[in-house]
Amino acid sequence: MTATKTGLTLGKFAPLHKGHQLVIETALAEMDEVLVLVYDAPELARCPLAVRAQWIRDLYPNADVLEGRHGPTQTGDTPEIKRIQEDYVLGLLNGRRITHFYSSEFYGEHMSRALQAENRLVDPDRRQVPVSATAIRADPYRHRHFMHPRVYRDLVTHVVFLGAPSTGKTTLAQRMAEEYGTVWMPEYGREYWDAHQVNRRLTLEQLVDIAEGHLQREEQLLHEANGYLFTDTNAVTTYLFSLYYHGRAAPRLVELANSAATRYDIAFLCDTDIPYDDTWDRSGDQNRQEFQDAIVADLRARGIPFVVLSGPLEGRIQQVKAALGSFRKHAPSQP
Repeated sequence: MTATKTGLTLGKFAPLHKGHQLVIETALAEMDEVLVLVYDAPELARCPLAVRAQWIRDLYPNADVLEGRHGPTQTGDTPEIKRIQEDYVLGLLNGRRITHFYSSEFYGEHMSRALQAENRLVDPDRRQVPVSATAIRADPYRHRHFMHPRVYRDLVTHVVFLGAPSTGKTTLAQRMAEEYGTVWMPEYGREYWDAHQVNRRLTLEQLVDIAEGHLQREEQLLHEANGYLFTDTNAVTTYLFSLYYHGRAAPRLVELANSAATRYDIAFLCDTDIPYDDTWDRSGDQNRQEFQDAIVADLRARGIPFVVLSGPLEGRIQQVKAALGSFRKHAPSQP
């Protein structure tokens, strides 16, 4: 009977990049079983351990991911540090047999020796993937093509502007993108409505098309964003329009609205304290306030925190900047 080949690789994966992926994928191709040990790294608060481990679970469901909490923080090539690292890994494995140790680092030699495993080096000269996690942390946007979209989107703070028609969402989303040197997501529903409305109405199915089309464009822009993506409205708004005009919403639209509760990192509600722009496609200032009240009620019912933006445009811009200045993605609690 052929012995099981079990590979192990480890690292902080902060963030996971294509060099790490090359090591993991090589191990998966060569081994019967693969363990990936993700070290804790409290000093890298932008990428908590649970987030980094989930990247690997999502991309490599066949790998066994171990979360290495409270591990040693010392790094280096001294005998003492090597022993500390080896003892920690052996303790986590708790007797589990490793036949091959995968890495692209100097520590492959001593760690494989401690594991009594074969030292399997993968691209140690970084010729196949010429990047490092340190370089990526210094400038994620510049090096975004070295990261899987699943990973990069977690490095982008996704901001959504909500509010009734004529509350300044579009203007603010565009201006904030200019302020931060990034991209913004226009309201897809506006474009779709202009092309498909009949007597200023859309069907239930067309409202689903809006929500799905909006979501697809968001996903594309998340990989182009530089630190922030500013989005004008979301599926909750489309859902409320469906309730308002049809008294109900298609099951798929309900699903998309529910998922919006956790999709965005921070939500801003644009107040109705600015003059109403009474264009032909809108239903009047009274309708604006009714719709605003419905949005506020829905946000509270879903438990979605939001920051109210009021006053003139320049004041709102400063309010957004202040909120983003104190916001930390992946923090235990958010405003």
